[in-house]
Amino acid sequence: MKKLKLAIFLVLSLVLVLLVVQNTASVQAHFLGFTTEMSLVVLLFLTGALGFISGLVLCFILKSSRAQSIEKQRKN
Repeated sequence: MKKLKLAIFLVLSLVLVLLVVQNTASVQAHFLGFTTEMSLVVLLFLTGALGFISGLVLCFILKSSRAQSIEKQRKN
């Protein structure tokens, strides 16, 4: 199992390195009337991180509301 985790980690690390090396071009990003110029890999990282954080927040909200509804059912 340790070897599998290590192999997955190495493959994902290689993919990340290839992503960074191949996407160093500068791009313009437009959002809500703001325009900025940044490296494509930075833009990809920021959008991925924002999606990940949004997913975590949504998961915690749904888990909390589910726990509250279960607690209400137990009281009734």
